[in-house]
Amino acid sequence: MSTWLTIGAVSLATFALRAAFIVFADPHRFPHAFRQALKFVPPAVLAAIVALGLVVADGRMDFSAHNLRLLAGLVAIVGTLFLRSTLAAIAIGMAVLWALQWLAPHAG
Repeated sequence: MSTWLTIGAVSLATFALRAAFIVFADPHRFPHAFRQALKFVPPAVLAAIVALGLVVADGRMDFSAHNLRLLAGLVAIVGTLFLRSTLAAIAIGMAVLWALQWLAPHAG
């Protein structure tokens, strides 16, 4: 029972901290540079999550050419540099990953 109380208390504390920032903070009183910097938080968090997913395979870091997710991610990055579209990055990355996964068993 104490495990559930601990989980509940931590959840409530986390929610309260996040809600306090939204409820009690006046975003118009923040310095302009801080408000500008906040615009980069969601892309930075997403990039960190995606980058970890690309380089970790089977619980270890894998930067080799055998890491198909990393190869597909690199192709998606290059494609996104040209197209400037998040949806294009997802579509290119998934198409390349599926193609590489399909070709991998058939290659040598």
